[in-house]
Amino acid sequence: MPETLPNAENRYQNPLETRYCSAEMSQLWSNQRRFSTWRRLWLVLAQCQQRLGLEISGQQIQEMEKNLENIDFEAAARYEKSLRHDVMAHVHAFGDLCPAARPVIHLGATSCFVTDNTDLILIRDALARVQSRLASAIRRLAEFASQHRGTVCLGMTHLQPAQPVTFGKRACLWLQDLVFDLETLEYRAARLRARGAKGTTGTQASFLKLFDGDHSKVRQLDQMVAEEIGFASSYAVTGQTYSRKIDAEVIDALAGLAASTHKMATDIRILASRKELEEPFEQHQIGSSAMAYKRNPMRSERICGLARFVSSLTANTTQTLATQWMERTLDDSANRRLVIPQAFMAVDAILILLENIAGGMVVYDRVALQNLNAELPFMATENILMAAVQKGGDRQALHEIIRVHSQEAARVVKQLGQPNDLLHRIRNDSAFAGVDLDSLTDPAQFIGRAPEQVDEFLAEVIDPVLQRYPSTETTAELRV
Repeated sequence: MPETLPNAENRYQNPLETRYCSAEMSQLWSNQRRFSTWRRLWLVLAQCQQRLGLEISGQQIQEMEKNLENIDFEAAARYEKSLRHDVMAHVHAFGDLCPAARPVIHLGATSCFVTDNTDLILIRDALARVQSRLASAIRRLAEFASQHRGTVCLGMTHLQPAQPVTFGKRACLWLQDLVFDLETLEYRAARLRARGAKGTTGTQASFLKLFDGDHSKVRQLDQMVAEEIGFASSYAVTGQTYSRKIDAEVIDALAGLAASTHKMATDIRILASRKELEEPFEQHQIGSSAMAYKRNPMRSERICGLARFVSSLTANTTQTLATQWMERTLDDSANRRLVIPQAFMAVDAILILLENIAGGMVVYDRVALQNLNAELPFMATENILMAAVQKGGDRQALHEIIRVHSQEAARVVKQLGQPNDLLHRIRNDSAFAGVDLDSLTDPAQFIGRAPEQVDEFLAEVIDPVLQRYPSTETTAELRV
């Protein structure tokens, strides 16, 4: 009898599954999906072998077709406890349900025929889901950028005040990184191939034996299997496994997306601390168990935490690639069971959060303008200087006057904690009589082409992206 396991609350549960990712992404990496895919691969292999002339009956094919989803996990566990081999455990469990087909299940194949081809199928499907969800987040963020194309705010370089920008232009910086990520994900997905039917060490020796030395039939089998499971072709050569470089490249693409979302979420956290922008905050949401007034940016903080986890996985997959001795070594197996599903589940969780934030960000434009106006007088000094020169003033003398006023105004702000009074000082200095300070300090005069850049970016870059994803997911539940 199998060992009785305690109930779920007495066992560790992966938070990625129980708290963060979508049900769809969790199901994609489930045992049911994985092992039923193994069975589909055994079915596909048998069907292709039958078409190429091996003696496999219609009854055997029908038996397998009827039992693809009918998995007795307890029986498989019993077999694995005895055999210490997960693939053979499932071969036997499948064979129990398909007695006529038992002799041809897994015929000529190695374990990696099912494990690696299944991983590639799941990676392909998971990439498609990530792309769709990312496109949905891009759509919502683009709507925010359009809405706030001209909403002025203080630009920041070195996290210090710089020339004004707009919230829409800043959102376009976030969007551009996300588009780069989407293009990378699409590229990686397009380059995926099947492992195919390559045999134990990739030489196809077993299949060559089955087909009595007919090389053309072995090649046909490999191509037919690839096409039947939805790939244009298989990798030209493999060892026992497909190259683990593929995993490293996929995880690197996911980590790149994680880094982009971390950057955006960090910007939002900083802006929230300045009270210029906030992520969505629900009516009954609690920001702090102690400080009832708090509105912590918990969604953005969670993005950063999950993104840091995903980014850390790149070193893992490159090390797995580097340590695959000769045709393969099994130390990749346990590692990949952890890394690949969790990377996708974490990215899925990040994108659910990103979509939620992008669709509900609140801009406090008056606070942003107040923060900008505290710095704008310093930024306007060059324009003021030029206007005073045009009124007949001496440029060098005026420059010195502004320098002295600016340093005194800075002292008042930094040492006395009082508002910036530079404009008041200049307004009351006769050297600047007749200069229209109000027009020279209009924030709209300092944002350059920011609104037009937003319009152009959305039309030229974002719209073509969204045309590739006309129907995107927007209904994922934001979990705990």
